[in-house]
Amino acid sequence: MSKPLMKTISVHEAVGTILCHDITRIVPGEEKGPVFRKGHVVREEDIDTLLKVGKEHLYVFEPNQGLVHENEAAERIVAVAAGRNLEKTAPKEGRIDLKAACDGLLRVDVATLTAVNSLGEITFATIHGLQFVKKGRSVAGTRVVPLVIEDEKLQQMEALVKAPLIEVLPLKAAKVGVVTTGSEVYEGRIQDGFGPVLRKKFAELGCTVLGQTITNDTEAMTAEAIQDFLKQGADMVTVTGGMSVDPDDRTPSAIRAAGAEIVSYGAPVYPGAMFLLSYAQGAAGRVPVLGLPGCVMYHKASIFDVIVPRLLAGLEVTAQDIVALGHGGFCSQCTECQYPVCPFCK
Repeated sequence: MSKPLMKTISVHEAVGTILCHDITRIVPGEEKGPVFRKGHVVREEDIDTLLKVGKEHLYVFEPNQGLVHENEAAERIVAVAAGRNLEKTAPKEGRIDLKAACDGLLRVDVATLTAVNSLGEITFATIHGLQFVKKGRSVAGTRVVPLVIEDEKLQQMEALVKAPLIEVLPLKAAKVGVVTTGSEVYEGRIQDGFGPVLRKKFAELGCTVLGQTITNDTEAMTAEAIQDFLKQGADMVTVTGGMSVDPDDRTPSAIRAAGAEIVSYGAPVYPGAMFLLSYAQGAAGRVPVLGLPGCVMYHKASIFDVIVPRLLAGLEVTAQDIVALGHGGFCSQCTECQYPVCPFCK
């Protein structure tokens, strides 16, 4: 590998060279800190500032041919790795961060991420993928380890990354039908608590509730309510209540009776173990029909918050995807919930 040369040079001849060390500016009683950091590429407009802090000569790197400065290297990594709906920061000490440019689902190609980091001297770090992120959230950062890196190494990285390594998938502004089961609610013995919770959760995801139908515990009535929403063009139907194994809890059989194909009933996620995922044909096409256990109503973070954003982002959620949630699927029930900045289902 060619090595950059370090030499002393007049500040007037330094334009285009790379600083070997931080340049400190001291203003008595006001500030003391770096005015230029190691790795900074000296510009014409920097000369006056350098002279004012007493620097007539500088220690600089003079890269040999075939070496790339850390800032340019970070720009090249981002150029091939960053996909849709990401904003980059300006390089700072060789590092560029990526932020979500919209609300959406973060997708990370973990296999390619690992391959890039395995090249050596290139580092790329992300938060966990397949989680809902808000606009402006920092989701990744990249830099190279040395101050200058071989161009050949960057070319290896560029050849390796054939598709976006990281991107934010926007969520569909879905119309959702809500079916609430339970004779106690249907007959007015208790007030429904699920509807307001789901309206709030879906609104936060940019969706609207098409309507809410309350049914008793009969299979036929619940199946008919599901079918009505499918005919109305709902993009998703949720069925609440009746998800346990009690004799009166018939939501899974009602979902089947509505013509839905069950993908998974039960999930290794707490809260959310009695979750059901299915798909049915409706006016809007192939529509997810979800059976939501009561825990969704009571917990800030549950299976709902893990699966629904994936569906709204257009991802096909399989039974194996749900099985894989077991590692991390246990909520610690922290005194103060910090979700999504926590390990739950990551």
